[in-house]
Amino acid sequence: QVQLVESGGGLVQAGGSLRLSCAAPGTIFAFNAMGWYRQAPGERRELVARITSGGSTNYADSVKGRFTISRDNSKNTVYLQMNSLKPEDTAVYYCNTAQGLWAWGQGTQVTVSS
Repeated sequence: QVQLVESGGGLVQAGGSLRLSCAAPGTIFAFNAMGWYRQAPGERRELVARITSGGSTNYADSVKGRFTISRDNSKNTVYLQMNSLKPEDTAVYYCNTAQGLWAWGQGTQVTVSS
């Protein structure tokens, strides 16, 4: 079973930046489109960024221009660079395939203070 490990979250002031990482030890995800998701309290989990195996990216309108997804297939790792953070970005962030096919990890908490 694939075990996803997210890291890099924390508490940051509005306008700040964070870089999230997601590793999938023991797996080769080079051929999978990967995604970063987030879930705020009381809300459904949503896909905010997606990257194909070839490196093409897509973003939710709410994060477009502020977040950047990237991947390093040699390290089985996907990243999310988050800039100009807003309080509404506060959520637990998860990675998974773009279709959410693997078991969900613990996620990493991102809290943005105003």
